[in-house]
Amino acid sequence: MTATNHIKLKAPNEIKILRKAGRILSSIVKEVTRSLKSGMTTQQLDLIAEKLISDHDVIPAFKGYRGFPACCCISVNQEVVHGIPGDRVIRDGDIVSVDVGIIYQEYYSDTAVTVGVGKISSKLQELLDVTRQSLYEGIEQAHPGNRLGDISYAIQKYVEERSFSIVRDFVGHGIGRNLHEAPEIPNFGSPATGPVLKEGMVIAIEPMVNVGTWQTRICDDGWTVVTADGQPSAHFEHSLAITADGPLILTE
Repeated sequence: MTATNHIKLKAPNEIKILRKAGRILSSIVKEVTRSLKSGMTTQQLDLIAEKLISDHDVIPAFKGYRGFPACCCISVNQEVVHGIPGDRVIRDGDIVSVDVGIIYQEYYSDTAVTVGVGKISSKLQELLDVTRQSLYEGIEQAHPGNRLGDISYAIQKYVEERSFSIVRDFVGHGIGRNLHEAPEIPNFGSPATGPVLKEGMVIAIEPMVNVGTWQTRICDDGWTVVTADGQPSAHFEHSLAITADGPLILTE
């Protein structure tokens, strides 16, 4: 676990900038998911995002990050995270995860949502509902004085009680002037463990939930993460600030 003294606390003026960044990003993601339809490729969806990012006069956070070639990570069905947009055609019945980050006034914002295309199965709808709600179960624990493990435990408990599994190989993170800052935010763990949550911490919580095993593997492209058993996965993420009044969701 990351040492608490490496966690950068944000001043109120920084949180204001991060809130503005989050609002911009939220509106971009809404437009991207609204434009998603059967028959389009994941690359076409990424180009829509790139234009929206440019229209809002912000910088794509992912493009070029450690060599990633696109603005969005677009992951379909059994793809968990970090899907590279390309010529894959999106079809009715698919679930599509769109993970996007931007830089606004030198501060980063990061969010993700998974949506169904056309009519999806009841099992996939349940997967989306459980993953989305598990994110909010985690956010509810993001109060000063709680511990990081309280967030992790709340997510894991909610997911596993509903017979889904939580990915362990990829976790949430602190965010601010860098896309990934301390601390790491696992989506599994024990309550009352880890660093104490403090006012001014800004974090990105992002549960990744699988229908089958929690285990994953990385594809030959070096980026795309898929479920080890080929069953579907969903991913939701919000950036939030921990304040005296409780969690402030920045990307909403």
